[in-house]
Amino acid sequence: MFFLFAFAKVFALLILMQKLEIASFYAARRWQLESHRNAIHEGWDEGTLRPHIQERVLTYLGYGTPAAKFLDLVDFCRQTANCPSKPGVTVQRTQVWNVVTVTACTKPLQMPFYKTTGFVVCSTKYVPNRDRPIAFVLPGISP
Repeated sequence: MFFLFAFAKVFALLILMQKLEIASFYAARRWQLESHRNAIHEGWDEGTLRPHIQERVLTYLGYGTPAAKFLDLVDFCRQTANCPSKPGVTVQRTQVWNVVTVTACTKPLQMPFYKTTGFVVCSTKYVPNRDRPIAFVLPGISP
């Protein structure tokens, strides 16, 4: 019975990792295509766009659904050096890149022979600031 339980928990972590990568790609691409470079529109980006992306990402990961019990998702994280302390989407703007981080947290595992402090899993994507797409032209060949 112990091995079945341990296998189920490892399988749940694998599922969470795959879902986190897919969700972070979605969040990064959507932020790249829909956010604004102009500081005038930054309020809309942070007030409307990021919460909408976060709502979609957290629902996909399983927060607020019956899958949260199987994946052991919780709304608080232990402090780590690289990941935010709250599940969801965070965006850090720089002049060239936008750093989009998606974080998920699991509750501590209490098994007879194995105990954990809970896992904090985050995926970081670097996306360029949105510019107009430029057609790719091979050097030396005129279009």
